[in-house]
Amino acid sequence: MSKENKGMGEESNFMIKVATFIVDRRNLFFLLFGIVIIFSVISMNWVEVENSLPAYLPDSSETSQGLDLMEEQFITYGSAKVMATNITYEEAERIADDIRNMPEVSMLNFENSKDYYNNFSALYDITFRYEEKDDRALEALDSIKEMLSDYDIYVSTSMGDASAEQIASEMNTVSVLVAIIVVTVLIFTSQTYAEVPVLLLTFIAAALISNGTNYLLGKISFVSNSVTVVLQLALSIDYAVIFCNRYKEEHENLPIREADIIALSKAIPEITSSSLTTIGGLIAMMFMQFGIGKDMAICLIKAILLSLLAVFLLMPGLIMVFGNLMDKTKHKNFVPKIPFVGKFAYATKYIMPPLFVVLVIVAYTIQAKCPFVYGYTMIETPVQNETQLADELIVESFGETNFVALVVPAGDYEKERRLLNELETYDEIDYTMGLSNTEAMDGYMLTDKLTAREFSELLELDYEVSELLYMAYAVDDENYAKIINGLSTYSVPLIDMFMFLYDEVQEGYVTLDDELNDTLEEAHDAMQLALDQLQGPDYSRMMIYLNLPEEGEETFAFLDKMHEIAAKYYDGTILVVGESTSQYDLKKTFDVDNTVVSVVSILAVLAVLLFTFMSAGMPVLLIVVIQGAIWINFAFPAIQKNNLFFMSYLIVSSIQMGANIDYAIVISGRYMELKDKMSRKDAIIETMNFAFPTIVTSGSMLALAGILIGQLSSDGAICGIGQCLGRGTIISIIIVMFILPQILLLGEKIIEKTSFKVSVPIKLEKTSGLVRVDGYVQGQINGLVTGEIHAVVKGDVNALIKIGKIEQMEEELLEDKEMTEEVNTGEEENDSEK
Repeated sequence: MSKENKGMGEESNFMIKVATFIVDRRNLFFLLFGIVIIFSVISMNWVEVENSLPAYLPDSSETSQGLDLMEEQFITYGSAKVMATNITYEEAERIADDIRNMPEVSMLNFENSKDYYNNFSALYDITFRYEEKDDRALEALDSIKEMLSDYDIYVSTSMGDASAEQIASEMNTVSVLVAIIVVTVLIFTSQTYAEVPVLLLTFIAAALISNGTNYLLGKISFVSNSVTVVLQLALSIDYAVIFCNRYKEEHENLPIREADIIALSKAIPEITSSSLTTIGGLIAMMFMQFGIGKDMAICLIKAILLSLLAVFLLMPGLIMVFGNLMDKTKHKNFVPKIPFVGKFAYATKYIMPPLFVVLVIVAYTIQAKCPFVYGYTMIETPVQNETQLADELIVESFGETNFVALVVPAGDYEKERRLLNELETYDEIDYTMGLSNTEAMDGYMLTDKLTAREFSELLELDYEVSELLYMAYAVDDENYAKIINGLSTYSVPLIDMFMFLYDEVQEGYVTLDDELNDTLEEAHDAMQLALDQLQGPDYSRMMIYLNLPEEGEETFAFLDKMHEIAAKYYDGTILVVGESTSQYDLKKTFDVDNTVVSVVSILAVLAVLLFTFMSAGMPVLLIVVIQGAIWINFAFPAIQKNNLFFMSYLIVSSIQMGANIDYAIVISGRYMELKDKMSRKDAIIETMNFAFPTIVTSGSMLALAGILIGQLSSDGAICGIGQCLGRGTIISIIIVMFILPQILLLGEKIIEKTSFKVSVPIKLEKTSGLVRVDGYVQGQINGLVTGEIHAVVKGDVNALIKIGKIEQMEEELLEDKEMTEEVNTGEEENDSEK
């Protein structure tokens, strides 16, 4: 044999040995998969889920820096807004008193104004005594809900994981519906009913292991946790179908075991090659600055690799178990032939490609104006959860609240006061709240400086006691010079003196009467609450309430303006933190990520296609087709003026490029194989008949899975992914079915001229023994044979290879008694004919 054919034969023999080991050691793999599945079912409960999108912003972003600094410097107490409807003001006031008297509540904002009582609805702004992540804060909120159970109430809070639980519930519903769709599609596209449980068991095993092994990643995003299983099914079901079809093809001439082995040996390289384009598209997401892209890419790539392992290691054993049942449950093929598609393609080969070019140019122009948003407030989802409904009703009755935290270096109350005063002169700001403009009592602000006399008058404290207190404070604060210059003019910020007096009373150095002591206790609690939230060891925090929406160019521009204003007063670190800043940071990452994802996904897929087709022209044509489908997909929200969450675009464009291009590969590969064997018209007709079952199986699952996610999820990001993925897959299917064939017919010469495949000279091959012959050959195989054959020969082969290959096989593969008898019978018939 020639060196090349010898190498191909050795490679084939190696794959057959691997496949034989897998099939014959199936019980070992059943055991291994069983152990891993049991572990995965248990470890699913250990998976940590991150429910915050800002947590995935780059460490260099202002939001990340601000959140880290605020967690280190300040205490954020649990809070909630509770709206009670259809009540009188007297009832609302009584409820406010009841809530205020609860020991778990540290502060309640409610008054007779339109900000808190409007249209027979009362809004209670509640702050608890426990930190936001403390379960006791949630328990206190539950107590309030129970207390108001006789009223119509709506609760808005950032505490707990109510939204995560809602998303999980929605995705469970989606998973059930997708499972029903999958079974229906598989039954429709199958040729035997018993292959359906083989495919389902293979996928279920891969899905369970994928979910369980998420535990090994540490923490994953709520987006990945929600959609990975559904996308895993839609993206990887192809692999199991390809292997199953290979097996059925081989089983037409071989017994179950041998067909399983031969099919697996061929499927491993074929499926691995097919998966590379999908993985290539997903790899692009790992280059995103926004960390959720990397998180989703890792989860999906892991899921696809586990699906491959399930197909290669578990499914061969399942075929052996269900093989006889598959033979007994054959049914007629429900998937029709579609010769009209091929005929249409041939008739319009000069019409459709130019029209497609025009369509792509128009779509590119339109999709450039796609209305991307970076938060949820401007997104409408088909369904709404309880939290969304509550927020919407509260906004309808009391208006929208948008505030940001301004974090500046601590230590200068006067600078803080002047900064807040300047900020409040801007129309974009409703009001501000910091230590320096928060009233303590009798018109004094928390940071106003009081002398000993003023302090004694404020608290009705004996002046001599006040003097001694100020002297002790000055000594403790090492302000001896100020005492010498005159104690009467020595002034101290009110909040500092209150806290000092409280400490002195607690330590027993100062004794107050009961009434004054109660006043001090009450004032201390309120001031401590303010200090915890607004002043840290190194930084001060101010709350700025804006008259602007959470996102938009005007809002983002004013955030920059706030930095400029604060920089006039402070030289150190200045941070603005809030929903608006988070969305501004997301916009900045998107501007870079959009380009990176597009370029990397195209390059990754291009690299795979170059080695698949050994041509420069073919990959370019296929990528243009799918990229055109992506642009058409995202032209829809631009035309409809539907706001689209930016992350949905990044993720779907990567998945659409990586996964949908498989449909184009199936058609292109088959056509290039057939075009030299028959007329171009017959080749394209046969190609479309061949590709349709694969495309309808995989495409319908991915499209329907996306549509269900888009229609049943209340989360803006997940909903957007589903809607765009479903629509994008349908568009890709239409284009590869009704436009790609014409492009192949028209661009055939370009593909051939840009081919860099090394031509192998046709050589006369001589071999004997057990030989497999695949392809179009001419020569003697115990007699003269000319034609396209797929056969296993036991005897002598002396043939001219035109298309295909001849490879030596192991004698072990003919151990099956029935096959040996068939081969011997064939030899006897040939001898008698001679």
